[in-house]
Amino acid sequence: RLKYFHQFWSLIQLGIIGCSLGSIGVYFWRFQETNRIRQLFEQTNGYIYINLQLAVYVNDILTFLLGYCCFFSMIKCLHLLRFNQQICLFAETLKYCAKALISFSLMFAIVFIAFLCLFYLLFVSKLSSCSSLLSTAQMLFEMTLMKFDASEISGADAFLGPFCFTLFMLLVVFVCLSLKRLNQEEIQEERDCRMRSQYVDPIENFSDRIDQLLEAIDKIYIDQKIESSRLDKAGL
Repeated sequence: RLKYFHQFWSLIQLGIIGCSLGSIGVYFWRFQETNRIRQLFEQTNGYIYINLQLAVYVNDILTFLLGYCCFFSMIKCLHLLRFNQQICLFAETLKYCAKALISFSLMFAIVFIAFLCLFYLLFVSKLSSCSSLLSTAQMLFEMTLMKFDASEISGADAFLGPFCFTLFMLLVVFVCLSLKRLNQEEIQEERDCRMRSQYVDPIENFSDRIDQLLEAIDKIYIDQKIESSRLDKAGL
């Protein structure tokens, strides 16, 4: 029974069920909180301060649960469309390179977080794009996609700006992404070797097949001769 929980699609199904049940419970919680605020407003005619923090918090929880429920449901659609050849090929590709993707994601996450802390601590008071961790991460993603204006970071500091920018481009854009490409080439080469080992060209084994056929025919002929001589000796 525990093997059911070790399957990927089973976890997705449990996620859908959990988020759906949680959304139902939080919806009634929000409905109750809305009625409480409405009754309080009717009793006081709006002349007292009404704290809406709990209502906003409950509404945010409901939004998060609905979002995750939609997310898991969309992934479940891939499983329902597994009979499509392209969807099946996509799923098999992800399954084949899952370990490589996880290892690369961990390596990239460590390097990216290191540069995130570096840029945030150095330029938090000099650049508006580094005012928070989220905006700094957005800036680094733009730098990775080559859509960032380097003059802004160069104007923040004459030495640290170009130095950090160059270091980020070398380590993240050229080294990490190149490693990903090399890893993909290794995976493709390993897959090709496996395919060649499983599916050999029939022309290469044609002579061996002919030899096996001749040996089988010779064996049948010898067996028939032995059987015929035995019958002759028996007088049949």
